[in-house]
Amino acid sequence: MEVSLTSSKMFIGGLSWQTTQEGLREYFSQFGEVKECLVMRDPLTKRSRGFGFVTFMDQAGVDKVLAQSRHELDSKTGD
Repeated sequence: MEVSLTSSKMFIGGLSWQTTQEGLREYFSQFGEVKECLVMRDPLTKRSRGFGFVTFMDQAGVDKVLAQSRHELDSKTGD
């Protein structure tokens, strides 16, 4: 899983095909209040494209995510 950010919005790459918006929100809520969560999907097949975005209410959530060296979501581990 790859993580990059702009302000309090983070790009989350390398997601499992099974990851849902709800699952993404649930996982990242442990780091702070999530304002918006989105898993990008193919418009025709509706299948996950393997990446998404998480926007926190404030920068503290982003800092907590970045402070943890490894993340595991839906059996997929990332740095």
